[in-house]
Amino acid sequence: MVEFTTEPFALDAFPEHARAARRAVDEAGLAVEVGPFGTSAEGGAEEALAAVSRVLRDSLAAGATRISLQVSVVDGGER
Repeated sequence: MVEFTTEPFALDAFPEHARAARRAVDEAGLAVEVGPFGTSAEGGAEEALAAVSRVLRDSLAAGATRISLQVSVVDGGER
């Protein structure tokens, strides 16, 4: 499982860096859940790790100034 938040936050719009991160996990085929404090995505290990790389690159290129990231192994998950 991958959980991430991109900054800076924007309360009045969905920032381009957040769209870029969401696009990366969607296109990786991960199951995505958006919450009030961040986004989580689950899938196979290879897909998740490739998505992490793309989230970082694409979000920074789109203007993110900070990305908080957590990667967890879910029981029964592929490694």
